[in-house]
Amino acid sequence: RSEINPKNKQLKVLDLMLADAGIYTCELGSRTVSVLLHVFKLTISSDGNFLPDDVPELTLVQNSSHPLPILSITLFSNSNSIVKPVVSQDKAHQTYTLQLKKLETVDNGTWTCHIHSDSPLINQNISFDVKVLGFQNPVLERKYTTIDSTVILSWHLNFQKIKWNEGFTGQLNWKQQKSATTHQLIDFNVTARGKQHETKKSSHFHFVIPENKPESTIEVKLPKIHFNHSGQYQCQLVYGRSYVQSNIELVVMKVSANPVGPLPKGAEMTLICQVSSPLSSNAYLRWTRVNGTEMDVKDSKPHETKLEVKVSAVGLWNCDLIEDDVRKISLNYSVEEAPAWISYVVIGASIGGSILMFGLASLCIINGIKWQRRRQRAKRMAQARQHLLENKTCQCQQ
Repeated sequence: RSEINPKNKQLKVLDLMLADAGIYTCELGSRTVSVLLHVFKLTISSDGNFLPDDVPELTLVQNSSHPLPILSITLFSNSNSIVKPVVSQDKAHQTYTLQLKKLETVDNGTWTCHIHSDSPLINQNISFDVKVLGFQNPVLERKYTTIDSTVILSWHLNFQKIKWNEGFTGQLNWKQQKSATTHQLIDFNVTARGKQHETKKSSHFHFVIPENKPESTIEVKLPKIHFNHSGQYQCQLVYGRSYVQSNIELVVMKVSANPVGPLPKGAEMTLICQVSSPLSSNAYLRWTRVNGTEMDVKDSKPHETKLEVKVSAVGLWNCDLIEDDVRKISLNYSVEEAPAWISYVVIGASIGGSILMFGLASLCIINGIKWQRRRQRAKRMAQARQHLLENKTCQCQQ
């Protein structure tokens, strides 16, 4: 594992090991030169491959033929900021253990361990790589959409960006709002060479895995959104015994009217705007009549999922979902005027209904009077029979 350069008499030691530490002496005639070789070995747990929230552990071992010095160790992160780990050492000062903080995906990159000693004088930097497999998405993302629209949900993985060279697996799950049942939509795996394979697992509702999607991306396309497609879409990565996940909450909005159909003259209808899950405190629903006045605007209260407005005039109404004073999605409902004959039918039906109710009421009153009279007549006849019987009994006793 060693070789000497014949030109300059340099000794080159290959694949340096801790056991190579010691004093190396070069003799040339009467001249003697000695060199003290102090060897350090730095290792990182999991070979430097981690998931978010993992806690890495560094082990620094030193070896020398002289008494081992007490080392001062400083860590620099990938952003060149100082990291203060929890450091412990053995009694001989040979082995140092450094426990880092919980990792995030932003911690990907090359870190530096700086070793210092005053006696003997040592200033040594050792670089090491930290790879944190994860998502470029936030941990929780909320996406708004309207009924019957097309939605693409994407999770961007960082395994190619950080040159990850280990295999891992994952899956995409979906759970409806306020439901304990989870449906697996996609099962996927990535090989050590970075090849991505996906398998469709569920036929609970129609969705598509796009063919021309970006690399390192898990993606599903929902061609026609239904109201019950809302809920939590959870993408999960598994490496070793750990996993990390990223959620997209899909919120769906719909509008309707009660009663459905054109608005007859003089009638009233209720417009209903509804979302599939409670909104955050900085979001709300708003009904607005196009070209209307300030009186034609109505906002929902915090965390409400439904907003109703009563209308008595034709026109176009918009329901907006507003978050942080920004309109996220919008649906409109056109209130149309019913033809005149429908108004007459409604009026006729109302009058006919009133007459029918009056007739039924009159019939009930007449029947009630007749029943009362029959009852009174029957009562008088019973009293007369009783009176006759009493008179006959008295004559027989005389």
